[in-house]
Amino acid sequence: MQLLDGKATSEQIKAEIADQVALIKASGGKVPHLAAILVGNDGASETYVNSKVLDCAQVGFESTLIRLEASVSEAELLARIDQLNKDPQIDGFIVQVPLPRHIDEIKVTLAIDPAKDVDGFSPTNVGKMTLGLPTFISATPNGVMELLRRYKVDTAGKHCVVVGRSNIVGTPMALLMSRNTNPGNATVTLVHSRTQNIAQICRSADILIVAIGRPHFLTADMVKEGAVVIDVGITRVPDDSRASGFRLAGDVDFEAVKHKCSFITPVPGGVGPMTRASLLQNTLKAQLLRAR
Repeated sequence: MQLLDGKATSEQIKAEIADQVALIKASGGKVPHLAAILVGNDGASETYVNSKVLDCAQVGFESTLIRLEASVSEAELLARIDQLNKDPQIDGFIVQVPLPRHIDEIKVTLAIDPAKDVDGFSPTNVGKMTLGLPTFISATPNGVMELLRRYKVDTAGKHCVVVGRSNIVGTPMALLMSRNTNPGNATVTLVHSRTQNIAQICRSADILIVAIGRPHFLTADMVKEGAVVIDVGITRVPDDSRASGFRLAGDVDFEAVKHKCSFITPVPGGVGPMTRASLLQNTLKAQLLRAR
């Protein structure tokens, strides 16, 4: 079993980005600038956005964090998005989800300029990804692909089972793994909550990508010997033995499954850091495209 170390790999990517930023600065170019809008005070979102701010500082990006009260109106949020769309200093920005129930996430996604949509959620960018055109690919699926690429995991001709069909992870993941690319060229089965015989289908997989949001959903009896297991899930599970009051759990029962795998990602330290690194890659790409 080999660990797919997202933490170490993301540090390598950030070092590469920092080198590119240094060259941009040396040539008198504009430093990439990432903005984030955080609505309310969700603990997980707060941690994630603060990590992004630290990542920006590490690679030499400029960053802006806009905090809005949970009571902010949808119209006010859309107005802030419009300001960022028009701000020439902002190369890319994200609106952290989840959002309060009174705000329509689809409206928010549609309001973001596709040229600044470094989360890769807009229909324009999703459509380009589907057609295999250059675009911003959603940070988590892109992070998984980068991890497979850098560890030289063989995916061509393999049976890949994606567990979960979200627009953010599962669906784009299935598309990317089926494309004529490396990594890619896999035969993909996408399973979800209505799929019959999920365990049986998972046991047939050479590559399992699990993004269903249920702690320890994938157990050892669902994994065949030698499979590659990518755990996208991360859930805060109550744990009174810890000062924080919780621990982070993935969708995979790591301790039970790891002995059967050729490659496996840990939680934390697997896909999470790669998601953040991919967001930086997309922001750099946005700045370079705008500079043309």
